[in-house]
This record gives sequence, structure tokens and C-alpha cells, in this order.
Amino acid sequence: MPFELDQSHLFMLFAAASVVLFVETLYLLLFSTTSYRKNVNRRMRLMKDEPDRENILVQLRRERGLTSGGFYSLPLVSLNRLVLQSGVTVTLAKLGIFAVLAAAAVGIGILWWTESMLQALVAFAVSTCLAPYLWLVAKRKRRLRRFGEQFPDAIDIIVRSIRAGHPVPVAISMVAREMPDPIGTEFGIAADEITYGAELEAAMRNLYFRVGQEDLPLFVTAVAIQGSTGGNLTEILSSLSHVIRLRFKLRRKVRALASEGRFSAFFLSGLPVAILLLLRFAAPDFYSSVWHFDLTKIGLAAAGAWMLVGNYVMYRLVNFRI
Repeated sequence: MPFELDQSHLFMLFAAASVVLFVETLYLLLFSTTSYRKNVNRRMRLMKDEPDRENILVQLRRERGLTSGGFYSLPLVSLNRLVLQSGVTVTLAKLGIFAVLAAAAVGIGILWWTESMLQALVAFAVSTCLAPYLWLVAKRKRRLRRFGEQFPDAIDIIVRSIRAGHPVPVAISMVAREMPDPIGTEFGIAADEITYGAELEAAMRNLYFRVGQEDLPLFVTAVAIQGSTGGNLTEILSSLSHVIRLRFKLRRKVRALASEGRFSAFFLSGLPVAILLLLRFAAPDFYSSVWHFDLTKIGLAAAGAWMLVGNYVMYRLVNFRI
């Protein structure tokens, strides 16, 4: 035969593979699980270096724009709520630096496009105020979507824990240990608040104020009613988890059916801007004969406003609450 494999070599090969698999099994059992438990969310990572849970609770509150007692730290309540629900942990100084850099980029772009210092300064001032707000709104939207996707799984963990005989606070702390961010840290804060004296209903309402997700009031109400009057909480939470999953399924179906409309909106909105930029680079003098007229700027502004109206109409056609 052109190729023969010795039995001793084959035995050594299988023995080496067995040793590798055995070592990997030990690693997965002893080290990987411990690493996962400590790094599953931010609260668990902090607990690795700080054993005092009260200090961790205070640190998490201050990172989110709250005082050590859990109250708003900024004088403007709406801004503080937006910062809190967005989940950002940056300081106001870093947020201001980000706003100035983004506004400077916009101002430089306007100055290059129009060669007008006044318009560049106006764009810089407007962008300084709008850039942080739009960034926080986008962060909050992304975080709420992620929290909503994790929420049914968290409810299932609570249901299984209660059916196993654990009280509700212990079930909430299990979510804090098992689930990643954002839901793991949020339920961990609620569990720590219960540990250090807060009532269960108050901790759940604080959870809703910190997150702002639309399905949380149903969960808070179910827990509050069970705590005051009793009832079969597991059946209620199981039904709630099932309803939330059906809503997400319907939303994804609607999103798939509306994908053609969204693509049309993006394409029709981006095509004029792309053509204008291409002409600006390919033929800078193409609009030089009419650019300085006020009627040209008024016409472009009217066209942009009409495009925004069309985008809003298409947005309402493909996005609605379920």
C-alpha cells in the first residue's frame, strides 16, 4: 500500500487528542465558568475587585448621573432622565468635548462648502447643542431595544426561580448574576436596593425610572399586586413573557414587510445629496453662476424641507406601535 499508518503512532495520536480534550474540559469546568460569572455584566466585574456591594451600588448610581441616594444629580430633569436611560457612563466633561469636536467638524464642513464664516459659526453653535442630544437619543433607543430583547428571558429566570421556592428578591438577584448588560446591571441595582432597605415595589419602580422600557410597567404592576394582595405570580409572569415574545415576533414581521419602503426612503433621500456632492468634487464651478443668488438658497431650503416631509410620511407608513 502507498500509505500505511503504524498502530503505535495511531495510539499515540489518539492519546494526545485525549489529553488535549481532558485539559480543555478542566479549563471549561474550573476557569471558564468563573471568568464568565465575573464578567457577565458590569456589576459582576466591579464585584470582582470591590467586595462591598453598597460601594458598588453608589458607584453605579453616580456613573449614570444619579446621587449616592438614587436621586437626579443634574438640575434639568429631562436631560438627567435622558442620560440615565441612555446608559452612558461618560462624564459631562467628556460629553462636552465630544459635542465640541462634532460641532467643529460640522462647522469646518459648512465653511468649506459655503465659504461663509457666519454660516459656519451658526452651524457650530447649533451642532454643539444638537450633537450630544442626538447621540444620547440614539444610545437610549439602542439600549431600550436590547433591554426589550432580554426581558422575556429575564422573566423566565424569575419564574423558574419562584417555582423552585425562592422569594422574589432572590429571583431578581439571579437575573443580575445570569444576564448580560443592560438588564443584568439594572436588576443588580434593584437587588442591591432591596438588600439595603428598599421595599420591593419601590425598587421595581426605580428600575422602571432608570430604564423606561414600555413593558416594564406590566412587570412592576404584577409584582406590586402580588406583594400586596397575593396571587399566582408565576402564571402572570409566564403569560407576560409569552405576550412580549409575540409582540417582538410581530414587530420583526412588520419590519421585514416594510423593508422595501425603508430602502426607498433611504435611496430617494440620499440620491440628491450624493449627486450634489459628486458635482461639488467633479465640477466645483457647476453652480458658481447661480450659487450666490438668494433664490437658489431659498429653493434648496424648500427642497430640503419638502424632502423631510416626504421622509416623515414614509417613516409613519413603515413604523407604528404594536
